[in-house]
Amino acid sequence: MKNFLIVIISIMSLSMNIKAQEKLIINTKSSTIKWNGYYTFYFGGHEGTINFTEGYFIKTNDKITGGSFIIDMNTLVSTDIEKGKAKTNLENHLKDPDFFDVQKHPKASLIITKVKYFKDGAVRIEANLTLKSITKPINFNATMDYENKRLTTKFKIDRRRWKVNYTSKVRDGAISDAIGFDVTLQL
Repeated sequence: MKNFLIVIISIMSLSMNIKAQEKLIINTKSSTIKWNGYYTFYFGGHEGTINFTEGYFIKTNDKITGGSFIIDMNTLVSTDIEKGKAKTNLENHLKDPDFFDVQKHPKASLIITKVKYFKDGAVRIEANLTLKSITKPINFNATMDYENKRLTTKFKIDRRRWKVNYTSKVRDGAISDAIGFDVTLQL
């Protein structure tokens, strides 16, 4: 009986090592999200940053296979307007109900559901993005830098899918439906 228990325990520990998972916490101070809002009919727009509250990757057998990231919508700031009333007005407007409705929806999240690896170190990530309590699937390419423990990506979303429905009353000032993101996740 004793030998039987030793065999069972050995098999269980071996099977656990085969699919060993590790949770890799990101450094929220070094990780960045830069956003870009564009005008529809001419070059330009607004840009800024927003911060992670927390986040982690799931590593399975030396590969990233998942992850979860929380974004604090209250940290949304504009960086293209340096200071003053225009900066405050833009930032408040982006937090209003016709954009991100930050009072009702102070957090956003991204959950990685699938990672496909390519030979050149690039990856294709499938994820669920939640904005304004609406979850929609997205996918994007990213680059893994294992030496520096960093993932970088640039992608765009169609804001209308998450009911970010602001419509400009002035044709020349109309904003694009696309919001761009330039993200660096640092361990």
